Amino acid sequence: MRDFISKLDGVGRRQFLEYAAKSALGVSVLPMFNNLATAAPAKSKTKGDKTKGKGGKAKRLIYLYMAGAMTHLDTFDLKPGHKNQGETKGIKTNVPGAQISEFLPTLAENFDKMAVINSMYTETGAHGPGEYLMRTSYKEIASTRHPSMGPWIQKFKGRQNKNLPDTVLISSPARHPSAGYFDPSFSPLPIGDPNRGLENTTAPSYLSENSFEKRIELINKFDKKFQKKFKNQSVLAYTDFYSQATNLLSSDELKAFDLNEEKAEDRDKYGRNSFGQGCMLARRLVENNVRCVEVTFGGWDMHRDIYDTNILPSRTGTLDKALGSLLSDLSDRGLLDETLVVLTTEFGRTPVINQNAGRDHHPGVFSAALMGGGIKGGQFFGKSDKGGQSVDADGVLPADFNATIAAALGLPLDKEIFSPNGRPFKVAHDGDPVLKLL
Repeated sequence: MRDFISKLDGVGRRQFLEYAAKSALGVSVLPMFNNLATAAPAKSKTKGDKTKGKGGKAKRLIYLYMAGAMTHLDTFDLKPGHKNQGETKGIKTNVPGAQISEFLPTLAENFDKMAVINSMYTETGAHGPGEYLMRTSYKEIASTRHPSMGPWIQKFKGRQNKNLPDTVLISSPARHPSAGYFDPSFSPLPIGDPNRGLENTTAPSYLSENSFEKRIELINKFDKKFQKKFKNQSVLAYTDFYSQATNLLSSDELKAFDLNEEKAEDRDKYGRNSFGQGCMLARRLVENNVRCVEVTFGGWDMHRDIYDTNILPSRTGTLDKALGSLLSDLSDRGLLDETLVVLTTEFGRTPVINQNAGRDHHPGVFSAALMGGGIKGGQFFGKSDKGGQSVDADGVLPADFNATIAAALGLPLDKEIFSPNGRPFKVAHDGDPVLKLL
């Protein structure tokens, strides 16, 4: 048995342990805690603080990711009168002199809460590498998987919630970097469909509460001997996850995942779609002390017929309704000042409309936004050139953007954490925070 365990790679060990646990318990909540990775205890050293005393007001993070590359000229970086603008027109916001897309009327009413960066740029125009870089600040390499922001928060600030996870991913892709090389206890909890909440949390009908408790007692006896004989980090980490899962099963905090607890009219306000309900679920989770919630909204890869009513207007309308409602609710409940809301994407789209009436990949410049959590709202930062082709002033790389997020959350930007192979990494690589936004 010892030889069998030692020969399994990280994925093999995970699958073996999951199968053993499910077979013994007869429940299937554990696959949701399935992002196990082989990792050694991290070492760290501290350097100076690059934030220079700014930031640190945010206690929670809601991270909204527009997968597929959101078009900047049709959302926040308008070029009125220029041939590149296309059909999108601008509308006034509640901040004098500031205009955004006509497709974002709710956000226009909330622009005083938004800091829009119109000078983002990146080095890649491919979706997978671009998403990875945006979420981690590092290029994707074979030897190391880097953590996303939620696990970094938990790493520096400790676990916040006894039963609920510190990070929840809603509608995230399978390729999400998750906890990267961190210990498996930092792994986010994935939710596929926010309308269905946290699934598979009840035992089968044939398994009574008494039988379940007996199985727990029995497997704990086996587990104690197994741990003593095989002192494997992955086995120990899985045991921690196992305990978290069983605690969550019996916790009243499961209600945080149930959108049926909300009024129908409030759910309608966000939009009865995956992203709208995901934003509402994010609000419920931060209200219940979850530290980081990421919601992914795809469909922005608009290579053709961009102004078709089912493409750009539909996507921007869904974004506008959901994010506008989220900002209003957080503000009304007194949560916005301590909750950083992030809106971002992997790169922009070409300013020149292509022959198929669409826009192609464009890493040269794009837009992102920060809201709440100590961010100075009602402003644009940086700018692109007259045609929206490239950065004209104050360029911001993904690492700089993530450094700004980390600074707003009060995370140490210069503290190095070592991966299992001994390489040092920082929360935002070598990024510099945009201090003017804090």
